[in-house]
Amino acid sequence: MTLPFASIVVPCRNEAAFIGDCLESIIANTYPKDRCEVLVVDGMSGDGTRAIVAGYAKRYGFIRLLDNPKGIAPAAFNIGARAARGDVVLIMGAHATYDPEYIQLCVQSLLDSGADNVGGVLRTVARTGTLVGRTVALVLSHPFGVGNSVFRTGAGEPRWVDTVFGGCYRRDVFDRIGFWNEQLRYSQDIEFNRRLVRAGGRILLVPEIVTDYYARSSPGSFLRHNFRNGVWSVLPFRHSAAMPVQWRQLVPGLAVGAGLVLGLLSLASPVFGWGLLGLSGAYLVAALAAGAAIAWRERDWRYATLLPVAFAALHLAYGTGSVWGAGRVLLSTFSRTPSTASQE
Repeated sequence: MTLPFASIVVPCRNEAAFIGDCLESIIANTYPKDRCEVLVVDGMSGDGTRAIVAGYAKRYGFIRLLDNPKGIAPAAFNIGARAARGDVVLIMGAHATYDPEYIQLCVQSLLDSGADNVGGVLRTVARTGTLVGRTVALVLSHPFGVGNSVFRTGAGEPRWVDTVFGGCYRRDVFDRIGFWNEQLRYSQDIEFNRRLVRAGGRILLVPEIVTDYYARSSPGSFLRHNFRNGVWSVLPFRHSAAMPVQWRQLVPGLAVGAGLVLGLLSLASPVFGWGLLGLSGAYLVAALAAGAAIAWRERDWRYATLLPVAFAALHLAYGTGSVWGAGRVLLSTFSRTPSTASQE
């Protein structure tokens, strides 16, 4: 059987530290090079990324460099998907490296299952080998940290899911539901896959498909990244008539919001203070239990102390970002004039 032509879209911007390893892992993939193309869509990088990609394009005829003047991920996805010549389109992040069978498994699983999008498990790797870096990687791959996000926590067998990392799409998906929403600087992949499922599409996670993702390891970048993710768990509501994210993305914001309300109400009645104390106590017990379980598994009891702190940092940063995002949505809603609202 002749394999379908596969278009691999790699969005990037200022990824000089990672793009070389990413492309090397794609080149090392077993998928026939005469049956694929690699479209690196660059957001006008200023750190040497473009020169690195140009060097690869010179050596390998199946690699091309495309410009993304807007510099945002959804625009990169759309530029790549529209330029793609393939029957299937794979989105592959520049911050990751891929197992040699990655492309073959994605395409074959797509053909065998009848799915519209196929992806695998994200194996979170610390960018640095420090204890803090390893702690962050553990937090981002545990259910207490990321909920029922199966592509992060793993699965024992193939299963239908609501989203996957990257994704391998049938070409006709774009004819059926359109492209990525460029009003969403972030969370555009979640909204796109939500739209696909609502249109009757199916997304398959295959655990044998593995991607190594290099997580932010410093405390500052970890907090900033999760605050931003929290903001963009809510801002998509400004640009979508339907639910644009999964409920798990809203849980930290609801918890932080509930804590703030209880804290304010406790000024009027101590009953609400007890409610806040109960909420905080329940979270602390759960975080300590999760941290202890991971410490036992890793045979390193330092994690019993570090992990509860890291879980709290993740959820508070994300939840605070969500509350901030909700405030921005409400402010923009109430500040619109009737004529402006009717034009949207």
